[in-house]
Amino acid sequence: MHFGPPAEIFGVDGIIILVVVVLVLFGSTQIPKLARSLGSAQKEFKKGLDEGSADDDKSAPAVAQAIPPAAVSPPAVAPPPAPVNVEGQPGPAS
Repeated sequence: MHFGPPAEIFGVDGIIILVVVVLVLFGSTQIPKLARSLGSAQKEFKKGLDEGSADDDKSAPAVAQAIPPAAVSPPAVAPPPAPVNVEGQPGPAS
């Protein structure tokens, strides 16, 4: 079995039918809005990828230098448990 590039799978007739179906589903007034929103979403996605890679490049060495070694502090001492009387109520033991 041999598969060609995607353009050969649909052919010219398939592309025309696809365009007609999209026009019927979305209407001619919604197509420009859809294309505009897809374009802006693509632009924002690329911008986010560029900012993310720039942040990764800049922050890796800076974070290692900016964070001082943690000071070791002794663990907090828990208070002793409150005495319990014979009935199981908190208070002085009898």
